[in-house]
Amino acid sequence: MNHFFNVKSIEEVFSLVEQFPALGRENIEVASACSRILAVDLVAKRDMPGFRRATMDGYAVHAASTYGASESSPAWLELAGTISMGQVPDFALEPGQAAQISTGGMLPKGADSVVMVEHTEAVDEGSVEIYKSVAPLQHVIDASEDFAKEDIVISAGTFIRPQEAGLAAGLGFLELSVYQVPKVGIISTGDEIIPITEEPVPGKIRDINSYTLAGFIEEAHCIPVRYGIINDDPKVLKKACEQALEECDMVLISGGSSVGTRDYTVEVLSSMADTQILVQGMSVSPGKPTILAKSGNKPVWGLPGQVVSAMVVVKIIVIPFLHRLQGYKKPVRQIRVPAKLTRNVSSAQGRRDFVRVILENEQIGNGQSGSNLGRMLARPVLGKSGLIRTMIHADGLLEIGENVEGLEKDSLVDIILL
Repeated sequence: MNHFFNVKSIEEVFSLVEQFPALGRENIEVASACSRILAVDLVAKRDMPGFRRATMDGYAVHAASTYGASESSPAWLELAGTISMGQVPDFALEPGQAAQISTGGMLPKGADSVVMVEHTEAVDEGSVEIYKSVAPLQHVIDASEDFAKEDIVISAGTFIRPQEAGLAAGLGFLELSVYQVPKVGIISTGDEIIPITEEPVPGKIRDINSYTLAGFIEEAHCIPVRYGIINDDPKVLKKACEQALEECDMVLISGGSSVGTRDYTVEVLSSMADTQILVQGMSVSPGKPTILAKSGNKPVWGLPGQVVSAMVVVKIIVIPFLHRLQGYKKPVRQIRVPAKLTRNVSSAQGRRDFVRVILENEQIGNGQSGSNLGRMLARPVLGKSGLIRTMIHADGLLEIGENVEGLEKDSLVDIILL
């Protein structure tokens, strides 16, 4: 029986992501928080930086004391003191006074700006001339300019980069509440698949998919768990699926290219307790014979055995579901770059096509210098869809919509970076 007549669009598949809840939470040290997803809003416990600090070496002043100052008519200010780094000034500035200060230093009371040292000249030990006026808060970070107390400084569902981890540390957070890291089980199926340690004879190929899929999972900051190669035996496949679902949060089943082999995946998943088939084919190319099932609250994917199809489906469709498990609150935007198509590209209406492309710099004029570089060019990678070299050479994917009959040369397009 052919299960792939009632295919779903990408939008219909993406709408199913809400059926899968995020994983649980855990507390970890802020030093280990990079690449994790914040589980609760991070609220500032105090103003940041908490005091007025200089952003330039120079003199702290009351801005009004410098108004009208110029090289021909400098302002003469009395030197009230010098502020060392980390020092809390024990004096206040009066109008007509200045205090020498270094970058990062705390402004004394009465000061609201800093004159750069380049625009000053010391007259003697007790006075300084100012050759340029400044505005209030010029060359100064105010006490709550970064964040004010009780501000939500990082929202739940945010991917923690080094800058977010540094902010949390700067606000005194020793630990952060983050979502658990998903484990993704990877099962390779097919009588023709052999381990990479073996020499293939005619009719056999080494296992590629479990390694490419594991790489995509690691790239998404998750943990791949490989369950080896399973022959086209429904009983053995069912046992492997049950084990993977017991130990992992998502399962990827990479099957053979035949419909019969793909039927095994549908039959096995349909026979498992608390498991529902949600998708039995998608209107995409490559990747039409893709299956999505829900087992308990866990997603299970039946991926095409063809290596290029499997990679495209994981990159474009599976990863957003993985982001849901990770706890992202907003869809993670794919990085796209604008480019000009170098040749006509055909496509079929009624399906979403993803064409592998090479990105090149367009040369304008004689191309002898960087100033002659124009926009990016998108050059389609020629070759049959099953050739892995088309992905090796590709820098990105050109997406062609269901209602488009191909694209013409010189069309402006957006390319999804690989």
